[in-house]
Amino acid sequence: MITKIIAIKNLNKCIGIDLSKFAKQHNITTYTNGKQNKGWKGLTLERLAGLSTNNTQAPNGLGFELKSTAYTVKDGKYKPKETMAITMINPVILKETPFYKSHCWDKLKSIVFCAVSWNGHHNEKSELLKVTSFDFLEDENLIKEIEEDYEFIRKKLINHGFSALTGKDGKWIQARTKGPGHGSISRAFYARKNLLNEIFNFD
Repeated sequence: MITKIIAIKNLNKCIGIDLSKFAKQHNITTYTNGKQNKGWKGLTLERLAGLSTNNTQAPNGLGFELKSTAYTVKDGKYKPKETMAITMINPVILKETPFYKSHCWDKLKSIVFCAVSWNGHHNEKSELLKVTSFDFLEDENLIKEIEEDYEFIRKKLINHGFSALTGKDGKWIQARTKGPGHGSISRAFYARKNLLNEIFNFD
Protein backbone atom coordinates (compact mmCIF):
# COMPACT_ATOMS: atom_id res chain seq x y z
CA MET A 1 0.00 0.00 0.00
CA ILE A 2 1.31 3.43 -0.96
CA THR A 3 1.29 5.99 1.87
CA LYS A 4 1.04 9.73 1.37
CA ILE A 5 4.73 10.26 2.20
CA ILE A 6 5.84 7.55 -0.25
CA ALA A 7 3.59 9.01 -2.97
CA ILE A 8 5.09 12.48 -2.44
CA LYS A 9 8.64 11.06 -2.56
CA ASN A 10 7.84 9.18 -5.77
CA LEU A 11 6.33 12.27 -7.38
CA ASN A 12 9.19 14.53 -6.30
CA LYS A 13 11.52 12.31 -8.34
CA CYS A 14 9.45 13.26 -11.40
CA ILE A 15 9.61 17.06 -11.14
CA GLY A 16 10.14 18.45 -14.64
CA ILE A 17 8.84 15.37 -16.42
CA ASP A 18 6.55 15.91 -19.43
CA LEU A 19 3.37 14.15 -18.32
CA SER A 20 2.11 13.68 -21.88
CA LYS A 21 5.16 11.62 -22.88
CA PHE A 22 4.84 9.44 -19.79
CA ALA A 23 1.10 9.04 -20.43
CA LYS A 24 1.70 7.76 -23.95
CA GLN A 25 4.30 5.30 -22.66
CA HIS A 26 1.57 3.84 -20.42
CA ASN A 27 -1.23 3.97 -23.01
CA ILE A 28 -3.12 6.76 -21.24
CA THR A 29 -5.08 8.73 -23.83
CA THR A 30 -4.41 12.48 -23.68
CA TYR A 31 -6.41 13.75 -26.65
CA THR A 32 -8.96 12.05 -28.92
CA ASN A 33 -10.13 13.77 -32.10
CA GLY A 34 -8.78 17.07 -30.82
CA LYS A 35 -10.63 16.81 -27.50
CA GLN A 36 -8.76 16.48 -24.23
CA ASN A 37 -9.36 13.47 -21.99
CA LYS A 38 -9.89 15.51 -18.83
CA GLY A 39 -8.69 12.76 -16.53
CA TRP A 40 -5.39 11.99 -18.24
CA LYS A 41 -3.18 14.10 -15.96
CA GLY A 42 -4.68 12.56 -12.84
CA LEU A 43 -4.20 9.02 -14.18
CA THR A 44 -0.62 9.82 -15.13
CA LEU A 45 0.17 11.31 -11.72
CA GLU A 46 -1.27 8.21 -10.05
CA ARG A 47 1.11 6.04 -12.07
CA LEU A 48 4.07 8.27 -11.16
CA ALA A 49 3.08 8.12 -7.48
CA GLY A 50 2.95 4.33 -7.58
CA LEU A 51 -0.83 4.03 -7.28
CA SER A 52 -3.22 1.88 -9.23
CA THR A 53 -5.07 3.67 -12.05
CA ASN A 54 -8.19 1.59 -11.38
CA ASN A 55 -10.58 4.44 -10.59
CA THR A 56 -12.99 2.05 -8.89
CA GLN A 57 -10.53 2.05 -5.98
CA ALA A 58 -11.02 5.67 -4.94
CA PRO A 59 -9.54 7.02 -2.83
CA ASN A 60 -6.31 5.21 -3.58
CA GLY A 61 -3.67 4.76 -0.93
CA LEU A 62 -3.96 5.21 2.81
CA GLY A 63 -6.49 7.99 3.23
CA PHE A 64 -5.19 10.43 0.63
CA GLU A 65 -5.80 11.45 -2.95
CA LEU A 66 -3.94 13.31 -5.67
CA LYS A 67 -5.24 16.58 -7.08
CA SER A 68 -3.56 18.50 -9.88
CA THR A 69 -3.91 22.20 -10.54
CA ALA A 70 -2.68 24.04 -13.61
CA TYR A 71 -0.12 26.82 -13.34
CA THR A 72 0.88 29.41 -15.94
CA VAL A 73 3.76 31.88 -16.00
CA LYS A 74 2.75 35.50 -15.47
CA ASP A 75 5.23 38.34 -14.95
CA GLY A 76 7.98 35.75 -14.59
CA LYS A 77 6.22 33.84 -11.78
CA TYR A 78 4.07 30.74 -11.63
CA LYS A 79 0.42 31.59 -11.00
CA PRO A 80 -2.59 29.23 -10.67
CA LYS A 81 -4.78 29.18 -13.75
CA GLU A 82 -7.98 28.67 -11.75
CA THR A 83 -9.43 27.79 -8.38
CA MET A 84 -9.53 24.16 -7.23
CA ALA A 85 -12.64 22.23 -6.20
CA ILE A 86 -12.36 20.65 -2.74
CA THR A 87 -15.69 18.92 -2.10
CA MET A 88 -19.42 19.26 -2.76
CA ILE A 89 -21.56 20.89 -0.09
CA ASN A 90 -24.49 19.12 1.52
CA PRO A 91 -26.38 21.96 3.26
CA VAL A 92 -27.89 19.70 5.94
CA ILE A 93 -24.49 18.29 6.91
CA LEU A 94 -22.77 21.69 6.69
CA LYS A 95 -25.24 23.17 9.18
CA GLU A 96 -24.48 20.46 11.71
CA THR A 97 -20.73 20.03 11.25
CA PRO A 98 -17.93 22.22 12.65
CA PHE A 99 -14.77 22.60 10.58
CA TYR A 100 -12.51 19.97 12.17
CA LYS A 101 -15.22 17.32 11.82
CA SER A 102 -16.15 18.35 8.29
CA HIS A 103 -15.60 16.61 4.98
CA CYS A 104 -13.98 19.84 3.77
CA TRP A 105 -11.20 19.52 6.37
CA ASP A 106 -10.88 15.78 5.82
CA LYS A 107 -10.31 16.42 2.12
CA LEU A 108 -7.88 19.30 2.56
CA LYS A 109 -5.61 17.43 4.95
CA SER A 110 -5.64 14.28 2.78
CA ILE A 111 -4.80 15.87 -0.58
CA VAL A 112 -1.42 15.54 -2.26
CA PHE A 113 -1.35 18.75 -4.31
CA CYS A 114 0.40 18.57 -7.69
CA ALA A 115 1.14 21.75 -9.65
CA VAL A 116 1.38 21.09 -13.39
CA SER A 117 2.19 23.52 -16.18
CA TRP A 118 -0.47 24.73 -18.62
CA ASN A 119 0.84 25.70 -22.03
CA GLY A 120 -2.30 26.74 -23.84
CA HIS A 121 -5.32 25.05 -25.37
CA HIS A 122 -4.60 21.91 -27.40
CA ASN A 123 -1.01 21.83 -26.15
CA GLU A 124 -0.40 18.39 -24.71
CA LYS A 125 2.84 19.25 -22.97
CA SER A 126 2.42 19.58 -19.20
CA GLU A 127 5.30 19.33 -16.75
CA LEU A 128 5.02 18.38 -13.09
CA LEU A 129 6.23 21.50 -11.28
CA LYS A 130 5.81 20.88 -7.56
CA VAL A 131 4.27 18.41 -5.10
CA THR A 132 3.18 19.21 -1.57
CA SER A 133 0.52 18.71 1.10
CA PHE A 134 -0.84 20.46 4.19
CA ASP A 135 1.89 18.69 6.19
CA PHE A 136 4.40 21.15 4.74
CA LEU A 137 2.52 24.42 5.36
CA GLU A 138 4.82 27.11 6.75
CA ASP A 139 2.12 29.51 7.99
CA GLU A 140 0.69 28.11 11.23
CA ASN A 141 -2.17 30.63 11.15
CA LEU A 142 -3.39 29.60 7.72
CA ILE A 143 -5.47 26.63 8.86
CA LYS A 144 -7.09 28.77 11.57
CA GLU A 145 -8.07 31.33 8.93
CA ILE A 146 -9.47 28.58 6.69
CA GLU A 147 -11.52 27.43 9.68
CA GLU A 148 -12.83 31.00 10.08
CA ASP A 149 -13.87 31.04 6.40
CA TYR A 150 -15.68 27.72 6.82
CA GLU A 151 -17.49 28.82 9.99
CA PHE A 152 -18.49 32.13 8.37
CA ILE A 153 -20.00 30.21 5.44
CA ARG A 154 -21.71 27.75 7.80
CA LYS A 155 -23.20 30.58 9.87
CA LYS A 156 -24.40 32.34 6.71
CA LEU A 157 -26.10 29.13 5.59
CA ILE A 158 -27.86 28.76 8.96
CA ASN A 159 -29.01 32.39 9.06
CA HIS A 160 -29.75 33.13 5.41
CA GLY A 161 -30.16 29.83 3.58
CA PHE A 162 -28.27 27.84 0.97
CA SER A 163 -28.94 30.25 -1.89
CA ALA A 164 -27.19 33.04 0.04
CA LEU A 165 -23.79 31.36 -0.32
CA THR A 166 -21.67 33.03 -2.99
CA GLY A 167 -18.12 32.91 -4.26
CA LYS A 168 -17.45 36.27 -2.63
CA ASP A 169 -17.43 34.73 0.86
CA GLY A 170 -14.15 33.59 2.41
CA LYS A 171 -10.54 34.73 2.23
CA TRP A 172 -9.01 31.32 1.44
CA ILE A 173 -11.93 29.03 0.60
CA GLN A 174 -15.24 29.88 -1.04
CA ALA A 175 -18.60 28.18 -1.49
CA ARG A 176 -19.87 28.66 -5.01
CA THR A 177 -22.02 27.01 -7.63
CA LYS A 178 -20.81 23.85 -9.29
CA GLY A 179 -22.43 21.97 -12.10
CA PRO A 180 -23.27 22.14 -15.80
CA GLY A 181 -24.92 25.19 -17.29
CA HIS A 182 -26.17 28.45 -15.85
CA GLY A 183 -28.67 28.37 -13.01
CA SER A 184 -26.97 25.51 -11.19
CA ILE A 185 -28.04 25.34 -7.56
CA SER A 186 -25.42 22.88 -6.32
CA ARG A 187 -22.42 24.30 -4.49
CA ALA A 188 -18.95 23.17 -3.58
CA PHE A 189 -16.04 24.38 -1.50
CA TYR A 190 -13.19 25.71 -3.63
CA ALA A 191 -9.63 26.65 -2.76
CA ARG A 192 -9.06 30.20 -3.93
CA LYS A 193 -6.00 31.00 -6.03
CA ASN A 194 -4.31 32.72 -3.09
CA LEU A 195 -4.66 29.54 -1.02
CA LEU A 196 -3.04 27.53 -3.80
CA ASN A 197 -0.18 30.04 -3.82
CA GLU A 198 0.29 29.52 -0.08
CA ILE A 199 0.18 25.75 -0.42
CA PHE A 200 2.71 25.55 -3.26
CA ASN A 201 4.87 28.52 -2.19
CA PHE A 202 6.65 29.10 -5.50
CA ASP A 203 8.21 32.37 -4.24
